[in-house]
Amino acid sequence: MTTANKLEQALASAKGLAADLKTFSMDTNDQNAKQMFNMLSTNADNIAQMLQNRVNFVKSEEPQYNQQQ
Repeated sequence: MTTANKLEQALASAKGLAADLKTFSMDTNDQNAKQMFNMLSTNADNIAQMLQNRVNFVKSEEPQYNQQQ
């Protein structure tokens, strides 16, 4: 498995985690838990964005991802 593939897998996991945490937030009536889940979801979204940036960088730098025209 290439680095790019591993990064894309981690990106998908981070996006899934963010979605799950957002769902947990909506499913609870406990305001403390709701706040915690929202904060964790935001953190996971930030991680996903950083991973996306890294995926984009790797794909732009690695020759096997460059489009030959």
